[in-house]
Amino acid sequence: MVLLAAAVCTKAGKAIVSRQFVEMTRTRIEGLLAAFPKLMNTGKQHTFVETDSVRYVYQPLEKLYMVLITTKNSNILEDLETLRLFSRVIPEYCRVLEESEISEHCFDLIFAFDEIVALGYRENVNLAQIRTFTEMDSHEEKVFRAVRETQEREAKAEMRRKAKELQQARRDAERSGKKVPAFGGFGSSGMTSVSSGSIITDTIMEPEKPKMAPTPARPSGPSKALKLGARGKEVDNFVDKLKSEGETIMPSAGKKGSDASKILPPPVNVEGVHLRVEEKISLTCGRDGGLQNMEVLGMVTLRVSDDKSGRIRLVIINNDNKGLQLQLFTAESVIGLKNPEKSFPLNNDVGVLKWRLQTTDESLIPLTINCWPSESGSGCDVNIEYELQEENLELNDVVITIPVPSGVGTPVIGDLDGEYKHDSRRNVLEWCLPVIDAHNKSGSLEFSIAGQPNDFFPVNVSFVLPK
Repeated sequence: MVLLAAAVCTKAGKAIVSRQFVEMTRTRIEGLLAAFPKLMNTGKQHTFVETDSVRYVYQPLEKLYMVLITTKNSNILEDLETLRLFSRVIPEYCRVLEESEISEHCFDLIFAFDEIVALGYRENVNLAQIRTFTEMDSHEEKVFRAVRETQEREAKAEMRRKAKELQQARRDAERSGKKVPAFGGFGSSGMTSVSSGSIITDTIMEPEKPKMAPTPARPSGPSKALKLGARGKEVDNFVDKLKSEGETIMPSAGKKGSDASKILPPPVNVEGVHLRVEEKISLTCGRDGGLQNMEVLGMVTLRVSDDKSGRIRLVIINNDNKGLQLQLFTAESVIGLKNPEKSFPLNNDVGVLKWRLQTTDESLIPLTINCWPSESGSGCDVNIEYELQEENLELNDVVITIPVPSGVGTPVIGDLDGEYKHDSRRNVLEWCLPVIDAHNKSGSLEFSIAGQPNDFFPVNVSFVLPK
């Protein structure tokens, strides 16, 4: 048997997908398929038709034909058996036997055809083997991926180890008395506020306490840092011993190192008196625009580490005219304990002032998001834009989270400002921008993916405002 070509064509002889197994030009195969409908005699129940040079072996597939073109001296019984196998392969990849479905899965069909016939001769395979061969499940590929994942884990462990060494060096620098840059902590699970700069704080000492009293309190701060450093050194040595015994401790050690790197930045607590102003903003906007709800929660936290400053009083100057509701705040704008003989707890964060704002004023929105999903032939084209409303703001660690449909693959990214990350486990696309300020006050992201416009809502935004 010599099989020249296998094709799926319409009843008019138009080729939808064709695979030639011998040297044959496109004009030749199109001419043979165009002549095929004219050779069939209506009213006769035959599955083959012959010409002077070739034989057509065919089987109707609803509105289409599965056609094998062979030489005239091939075995007709083998041809019919091969034709049945070809006809069984097509429904494996196409849900409906229509021209559009065949065209969409044309490459899958060609790969399957190549498993059935090689160089014009049929291979001894069945339908299950064809399915296994086309899946191309490679053991070597699994081994390669496992090795690569192991290398990535080792690289991450090495990165954590280096971070821990840098952290240890920083603690050593603190012990030696060198000045370490300190940054106040602004933690927020949602959005930080845009009005944190509206409160000005001053510290006023009691008359019996000199204003330069915090200066001798510095040794108490570093002494605690020495204790913490010594305790951390013992833990580090213990972890190093565990690491030398095996690798099972490496992930937990990495997490501890990363947590320490996150917790360490507030060494500003070595000062005698430390004030921290923190605001959180959460708002909800409608899909078609309009602010539905906006809430701002603010707090001033006081930490006293010097016992000589325990009876401190705070003067808060409120320059905000947006109707903030201040609680625990006297008419004289002075904050202190009711009993002047008592002092604030030492080395504890104490909330001394809270405020709250609820509004539907759209002019207070710090960042606006526009999401425009539009349906296309193969799914949806989504265009997302952001715009900073106040140019004097600087938003850090901005993450715009867009939900995407599950089980449809990775989105195809077009234009992009910043970086993106597709989380297939949570079915979200995260658009990450390190900084949004006056230099990049607007940006856009375009991507395409299968789905409906409603699949891409709601869009969540989180950011940190350092000052």
